[in-house]
Amino acid sequence: MTDLTADSPWTRFWNHGAWWKAIGLAVAYLALYEGASLLIGVVVGGDIGEPNSPKYLLLGYLVPIAIGGLILVAFAASVGWLKDLFGPQPIRGGRWMWIAVIAVLLFNVLRFASMDYAKAGFTVVALWILIGLLIGFAEEVLTRGLVVNMLRKAGHGEIAVALVSAGVFALLHSVNLLSGQALGPTLLQLGYTFMFGILMYFALRVTGNLIWPVLLHASTDPSIFLLGTYPSGSALGSIASLGNVVVIAVGLVLMFFIRGRLVDSSRLAV
Repeated sequence: MTDLTADSPWTRFWNHGAWWKAIGLAVAYLALYEGASLLIGVVVGGDIGEPNSPKYLLLGYLVPIAIGGLILVAFAASVGWLKDLFGPQPIRGGRWMWIAVIAVLLFNVLRFASMDYAKAGFTVVALWILIGLLIGFAEEVLTRGLVVNMLRKAGHGEIAVALVSAGVFALLHSVNLLSGQALGPTLLQLGYTFMFGILMYFALRVTGNLIWPVLLHASTDPSIFLLGTYPSGSALGSIASLGNVVVIAVGLVLMFFIRGRLVDSSRLAV
């Protein structure tokens, strides 16, 4: 069967990727996501519940993120990239990249082991796990899926792919300024999310499939939010709370390996 998207101007435009197109795609996604949130607020008369309540988690997070994920899948289908995104990756990574996976996964496990489940309640925990899956799916499909694929199709080297995909990921979180978050915490968050994005890029490379960064990311957000809201007060929790610092430190260390250990997108990693 002929691929009707292969030669369309729409597909050709996105196949010739550039950093500004990646940013434009992220901005468009944010606009649609925020628009969905506002529309939900209008539909329910502005009553989306108290913060951290099941109603708030459902209407304020889960539904808008689910809509955002569907929009991204529809975009990928429109340019014929679904197989590129969800099939085996054409470029693999060296064993040293497993450091990124271990650093993130270890502290996610520690955070999940350190929270007060009784105080949080089953419904809140279950909703956060589902929200985490949707966040991981949407944000990884956009940044480690669409952005990475776009830049590789245009022939950009893997250093540019790593940095731009992480930069776009950090950009997504700048929108927190619009919700009233102060500039200082937002800048710290941007630094953390950039380094987290670098680690997720390495996870994509070393595992060879987008599903693994999705799942790794999916376990990160719920563990951070649940531990921050429902800490058990244990000594293990104090260690788990250092996870963001470790992500930044590991990201900085691994960044030094980029120039010498990554290859252009035309060759396989060794």
